[in-house]
Amino acid sequence: MEKPPLPSDEEGTGMIEGQSRSQLLATVEDLGQGVAVDPSRPAWDSKFQYVLAQVGFSVGLGNVWRFPYLCHQNGGGAFLLLYVVLLLVIGVPLFFLELAAGQSIRQGSIGVWKHISPKLVGIGYSSCVVCFFVALYYNVIIAWSLFYLGNSFQYPLPWEHCPESGPNRTVTECSSSSPTSYFWFRKALDITDSIDETGQFNPIMTGCLLAAWVIVCLGMIKGIKSSARVMYFSSLFPYAVLLCFLVRGLMLDGASEGLSFMFFPKLEIWGEVQVWRQAATQVFFALGLGYGSVIAYSSYNPTHNNCHRDALMVSTINFLTSILASLVVFSVLGFRAKSIAVDCVVRNVGLLTEMSSAGSDLRWLPWFNMSDPGSVSLTDYREWFHHYGSLVGSSITDCNLEEEMSKGVEGTGLAFIAFTEAMALFPASPFWSVLFFLMLLNLGLSTMFGTMQGILTPLMDSFKPLGRHKTLLTVSSCALGFLIGLLFTQRRGNYFVTMFDDYSATLPLIIVVIFETFSVSWLYGADRFLDDIEVMLQWRPPVLYKYMWKYVCLLSMAGLLGASLLRMLFKRPTYTAWNRSMAEEMTLEYPGWALAVLAMLILIASLPIPLGYAHALLTARWGPGGSGAGEREVERERYAKCDTSELDLSQGPARTRDDHDGGERLGASFLPLAVDGRYRLLPQQEEGEEDDTGV
Repeated sequence: MEKPPLPSDEEGTGMIEGQSRSQLLATVEDLGQGVAVDPSRPAWDSKFQYVLAQVGFSVGLGNVWRFPYLCHQNGGGAFLLLYVVLLLVIGVPLFFLELAAGQSIRQGSIGVWKHISPKLVGIGYSSCVVCFFVALYYNVIIAWSLFYLGNSFQYPLPWEHCPESGPNRTVTECSSSSPTSYFWFRKALDITDSIDETGQFNPIMTGCLLAAWVIVCLGMIKGIKSSARVMYFSSLFPYAVLLCFLVRGLMLDGASEGLSFMFFPKLEIWGEVQVWRQAATQVFFALGLGYGSVIAYSSYNPTHNNCHRDALMVSTINFLTSILASLVVFSVLGFRAKSIAVDCVVRNVGLLTEMSSAGSDLRWLPWFNMSDPGSVSLTDYREWFHHYGSLVGSSITDCNLEEEMSKGVEGTGLAFIAFTEAMALFPASPFWSVLFFLMLLNLGLSTMFGTMQGILTPLMDSFKPLGRHKTLLTVSSCALGFLIGLLFTQRRGNYFVTMFDDYSATLPLIIVVIFETFSVSWLYGADRFLDDIEVMLQWRPPVLYKYMWKYVCLLSMAGLLGASLLRMLFKRPTYTAWNRSMAEEMTLEYPGWALAVLAMLILIASLPIPLGYAHALLTARWGPGGSGAGEREVERERYAKCDTSELDLSQGPARTRDDHDGGERLGASFLPLAVDGRYRLLPQQEEGEEDDTGV
């Protein structure tokens, strides 16, 4: 009678999986022929489909409304150079690590880290929790895009003019701010003055949120087979829109001023720690590191797919998309700033005309033609104001285009206020508005599909009953997301969106990536991991990656974590609120209960890592494996060290360290082979024979 097989992964084995001899032979033979380890596992229909999915997930709303803001606030061209350096030093190596891990083990984030060691399973669960938090508020942004898209099919656009409160009277809140600000804060959100004020649900936004979750559910209901088909449109359409906006934007008056303002280099910012922190954080989130979605998507690849080339290609596309979005944003914002400055000149010249007809002291009289304010150039007016502005009183103001451009707008303020204001000035403004919000909708959906995949794939891989009921799991997850998401459709819901966006993912994801990098480069071993990648790719990546993973990336992420923690400790968290009576935005500190919620979000997302470690320790000591020696004693009884060249799998394809036919070397046990090249399986003994390990 044969000995029983080694304990399965469910029972907490370590890096060496327990499989029978026949399973070992079949698995090695499959790898040699390029066959997937699990033939029942879904796979991408083509490489193009897979690349679209990865690009769609990594290229999101942050490329459009976060990257341009950071670029122009932090030194323009100097920030771009810093971003490229950090992308090459931190982003690409970590992105490559996640791609290789998912492709080699062919599991979601939970299974990948459990495969290395059961003590690391909490890393995968933390990724799932963060993905769920992000999905909750990200779909609210999609709901906002649906609301604006629906309101774009009318002329004039509803945010072009202030509504009237009576005959020849406009709403005070609108006239004191702007039509776009009023429409966003009052019509779309109907927002409260602070997070402390409660309010009823916004019925229109609740309906839009339900529609957003229905779209996501329908796109995900058949797994990657259905979401990948949607990706053909949702990933490519935004590029078509960005190119259209770029051509239109470059033709606008003020586009050149906007672009020069953005890209003008300020090298002195390299000495500011805050700029390095923001650049590293943007690299981190732009590639989607730590979410588990990158691992999930790559797990559906064939074993020998060139994931190194994928890492370079997706990272490059992501960066170029950020540049393209920045060109679009600042050509349009330059046009907006120029329009505001020109209106300022017209208004002030009109006041000067009135003053000249009534005043006696005309020393300040300008040399340009005041009878036609529209013909006065911005340059002439600013030159006159510089010489004589102090003589005419405070009613005459400077019209500074640079000052308008320096009013940095990011996030929802850029998309739903500044950009909508600029588009309202376009000819055929409804057409451009429809295009813009369709682009935001598709950018959000492609990222949302990847985020949900980072939740569903690990759960289905780790819990087989869930995998057998994929449709029910997808529908249930979306229904739960909608119910919890009702928190964001309250009148104060936007403040919770800001809280989740700023704090629910940042620190937990950094912690997750630190543990990922440490696990692979130190616990498992960077050399062994490169061996496994060599088996997959059939060529060995540069040894530079070993030192990047072990030192540069790890220390950089630790520094980013420290900087983020210090910023939270020494600067009380704040949020931006809309004051209805003053009709302007104000920065407020979070109240005590909101700080407690904020801390709970970070704790809940980070807690699975220590809990998973503690559970594995307790299982090893008190579980079925017994106390004391644990699993490693079982492994030592059944395996003996040997050289790779001694590996003898009698009916399987032999792979030796030095094959005369130029064969490849069998790698370490990170691949799902359950075989490490440094071990050999001892022969099975018949019942009754003496148990002799031969050691």
